Amino acid sequence: MNEMWKVEYEGWDAEEHPLQEALCTLGNGFFATRGALEFEKDNQYNYPGTYLAGGYNRRESEIQGKVIENEDLVNWPNWLFLTFRIGNGKWLSLSEVDIKEYITTLNLKDGVLERKIRFCDKDNNETSILSRRIVGMEDPHLAGIVWTLIPHNWSGTMTLRSGIDGNIINNNVARYRDLNQDHIEVIEKGEISRNQVFLTARSKQSKIRVTQSALTRIYINDRDLKLAHQVEEQKGFIGSDFKVECSKLQPVKIEKLVSIFSNKDLAISDPMTEAITKLERAGTFPGLEARQKLAWSQIWKFNDMLLGSEPIDQLVIRLHIFHLYQTVSNNTINYDVGIPARGWHGEAYRGHIFWDELYIQPFIDLHHPQLSRSLLMYRYRRLKEAFHAAKEKGFRGALFPWQSGSNGREETQKIHLNPKSGRWLPDVTHLQYHINAAIPYNVWHYYQSTGDMDFLVTHGAEIIASTALFWSSIAQFNPKSGRYEIHKVVGPDEYHTHYPNREEPGLNNNAYTNFMAVWVIQRALDMLDVMDESCCEELHEKIGITEQDIEKWKDMTHKMFIPFKDNLIMQFEGYDELKELDWEHYTEKYGEAMRLDRILESEDDSANNYKASKQADVLMLFYLFSFEELNAIFKNLGYEFKPEMIPENIDYYYQRTSHGSTLSQVIHAWVYARSHRDRSWQSFKSALMSDFKDVQGGTTHEGIHLGAMAGTLDLVQRCYSGLEIRDDVLWLNPRLPDDMKSMSFYLRYRSHWIRLFIDHKKIKLEFDKGWAEPVHIGIKGRKYRFETNDKKEFKL
Repeated sequence: MNEMWKVEYEGWDAEEHPLQEALCTLGNGFFATRGALEFEKDNQYNYPGTYLAGGYNRRESEIQGKVIENEDLVNWPNWLFLTFRIGNGKWLSLSEVDIKEYITTLNLKDGVLERKIRFCDKDNNETSILSRRIVGMEDPHLAGIVWTLIPHNWSGTMTLRSGIDGNIINNNVARYRDLNQDHIEVIEKGEISRNQVFLTARSKQSKIRVTQSALTRIYINDRDLKLAHQVEEQKGFIGSDFKVECSKLQPVKIEKLVSIFSNKDLAISDPMTEAITKLERAGTFPGLEARQKLAWSQIWKFNDMLLGSEPIDQLVIRLHIFHLYQTVSNNTINYDVGIPARGWHGEAYRGHIFWDELYIQPFIDLHHPQLSRSLLMYRYRRLKEAFHAAKEKGFRGALFPWQSGSNGREETQKIHLNPKSGRWLPDVTHLQYHINAAIPYNVWHYYQSTGDMDFLVTHGAEIIASTALFWSSIAQFNPKSGRYEIHKVVGPDEYHTHYPNREEPGLNNNAYTNFMAVWVIQRALDMLDVMDESCCEELHEKIGITEQDIEKWKDMTHKMFIPFKDNLIMQFEGYDELKELDWEHYTEKYGEAMRLDRILESEDDSANNYKASKQADVLMLFYLFSFEELNAIFKNLGYEFKPEMIPENIDYYYQRTSHGSTLSQVIHAWVYARSHRDRSWQSFKSALMSDFKDVQGGTTHEGIHLGAMAGTLDLVQRCYSGLEIRDDVLWLNPRLPDDMKSMSFYLRYRSHWIRLFIDHKKIKLEFDKGWAEPVHIGIKGRKYRFETNDKKEFKL
């Protein structure tokens, strides 16, 4: 099983290549580059994309007579560019050759992308290229490519061109192409030495400057030919041309090292100086590769997960870990970077930060808490903007945006294109105020898993209290029902944005939103109980919390309205009055995973009319909380909640969900883990393969779905292990699916590294040597004290 480290694609398939590009992206938490071909530009099957973490730019576009502004993740100049021609022939292009062999291999263990291509041109010259590519994890400012080029049946002069192409626009997402996607301008380029060039580009609005410098060496028989280049300079392009005398069957090695810096970097003079200096000290590709292997080996040591199931499961779990740490890593710490829903792998969702961090951070909390803390600081730095957003809407406290980018303003688009109908439609998903529960949930989970009281007091408490103040501001007391209500919101489902035949957007009393508002307020009250009195006073003064606010918080924990109908939690008030959908008709026509909202709109209908969900909404409650936690809040609210109500609600909404989001299967795998292990496993496999097999039919090439990827890791880590942190105890109550014989992984819990091995009969815990204080682990309802070097085994 441990040999499952390589994702391999054999044979050239132009239609599949965009998907492979996204899945073969290499990154390091600072920047990422798609697995595009070095010698091809943007065309129908190839898309070079290099993205800087947090590298955004705003542009205005005119759509339907209105000027709208969008902030996008910028595609920066293409540092990959490397091509050749024989004599005066054509430059290499796959459309001009006969492909004999084509194999792409992504080595997850070492962070190396390898591609072997063997082809014949129209003059019957047969050539093979073995390409190896690295984006440096050890040094995030370095990347490299090495070609081994073999002329199989020809000799003669080859011209090699190695360059940096700044003629780039954002062109990865078809539905955005009517918008202004021209984000960068090349402001400087030139020659550094006989084999080194540079190019500096600047984003047009945000004025981010990025300098790339490329150094190219050519070897025969491991001897550096020390060839001088002829500078090839075109509009927006700088390159080096080298003349190389080739002999039949004599391999030529071409090594291209690239350095990338931006003016957002820490501890630099200026991007150009740093990029040039970095290459002077970089050494050679083999040295870079050795450091790359070491860096990834250190990541895998404590982040790998061993699954006793099918080999493909092991491979894809590792692929998900790989892409998680390519998006955010040790290199991200101290940068002002959040977790993008689609990674830095493409331009979907414009690189924005959504609530997907709710699915992503639990794995990071329990493996790399320092990174988690840094990611939470992205939100903390935007608190003032969140206060302003709340004030603009007439509320108090902090209202975080549904989509966040550079500075924390609401980046949700005003209109969006339905590709099914070709119509531009209003977008009201900014009403998903439940993001203001996801962020405090992540703060609290981080605190629970680390015990980092310092962070809670200095930063986390402010986030939790500020969002609690927002929830108590937006909730209004209804004297008729004697309960608090929250109106005009959109829940996690996203399909339901309006009541039928109403123009005004928003729904009343979304059950998940109302429950989470109470949960946030309860955490704020708990937090004030454990903090020093002086800290509480400072928090009250800074945020403006009054005694009346505290009293309202306490009242809301007893009087929030949750729409029940018998044993069912209604998704929102009035949900039970909607029509039932003919699911058999739509699933037969469009399959299980469909964007039903787009389909119905193209038929001049609306998902607002039906009991049909894109993804889990009410079921999110059973994903986030145990029965004990749910029951405690429902009991305080005066609602009777019994264990048997959970499967009843799960089955009801399962039958009414289209799984139009990759996150949906993660939730269903979780909520079925105890009651229907077979169904849980089916959903787990669907979530696991959602990007690997592009189950949504063409979305992965626009960027991976990082929430679903990390969600599958968390299913193993917390769901199937039954892991829950409660009352300063890490509880474990494993329930493995029948198809998973065992699992083994490390956890970082309150400064301890703990190795877990779980199968259907036993659980083993091994504590690594360390300095941390003893902790309590709960097994089958009983607490045990563990400290450094402890090893214990329990029967299940």
